[in-house]
Amino acid sequence: MTESLSYEQARAELAGVVEKLEAGGSTLEESLALWERGEQLATVCQRWLDNARARLDAAKAAPDAG
Repeated sequence: MTESLSYEQARAELAGVVEKLEAGGSTLEESLALWERGEQLATVCQRWLDNARARLDAAKAAPDAG
């Protein structure tokens, strides 16, 4: 399910996960589940950023069309 998220969606959900973890009050099991979801979302965000960097690098390396 995380594979279909846009960068913005994953980042927003990750921010929500961090808020919940920082607020406390969750059980250990809930906290672990939130942490695991946060790790998944961070991976999705990093993949988007890595792909964007690769595209920018490729565009910079391409010979001028003009």
